[in-house]
Amino acid sequence: MKHQKVRDLMSDAVIRVQHGTPFKEIAHLLLEYDITAVPVVDDENRPVGVVSEADLLQKMWGAEPDGSAEYEEWSRSAGRKASATDAAGLMTSPPLCAGEDWSVVDAARVLARHGIKRLLVVDADGRLIGVVSRSDLLRVFLRADRAIRTEIIEEALVKSLGLAPSSVQVDVTHGHVVLSGLLPGHVSVPALEEHCRSVDGVVAVEFRPAGERPAG
Repeated sequence: MKHQKVRDLMSDAVIRVQHGTPFKEIAHLLLEYDITAVPVVDDENRPVGVVSEADLLQKMWGAEPDGSAEYEEWSRSAGRKASATDAAGLMTSPPLCAGEDWSVVDAARVLARHGIKRLLVVDADGRLIGVVSRSDLLRVFLRADRAIRTEIIEEALVKSLGLAPSSVQVDVTHGHVVLSGLLPGHVSVPALEEHCRSVDGVVAVEFRPAGERPAG
């Protein structure tokens, strides 16, 4: 099943800074463009770090050690950022990046695993070309029901499972897929449902054997 690519959903209007960008200029950019972080790039436009609001706020309160090794390590980083005056000293490095050919599923998985809101997007040479956020990925669920139904029939039923287009009735309402019919012995209901769930925009999948009526 072919998922949408990150490059199809990303924003290519990315505010970026370089190693020597001063603290106050970064703060001004975050406020002016109403963003919470900005990537730091080298002279070849390759991302080397990210400066966030939290990094800038270290300037206000710094960090005081409490004796634990873990806290001491964090404290050293916080202390360094508290005394930093430019992007090189403020940034968190290395940054998390997504390749432009990543699927939306790959990007969503990394966002969830690391608990972050956005990923920098780089091309095949590692140069920054955009940024993709959680809200960008959610646009997948705005696909028209007709487009979802067509992909399920053409990709899941015919191409993946070798079924005739009319062998299973496919109804899609607000991303909720209802399948009904009789399946041949070589195709299981779980397999059919799994293929349908892999289609971008699907919210839920339900199979009803031929003759079964909806509850209620």
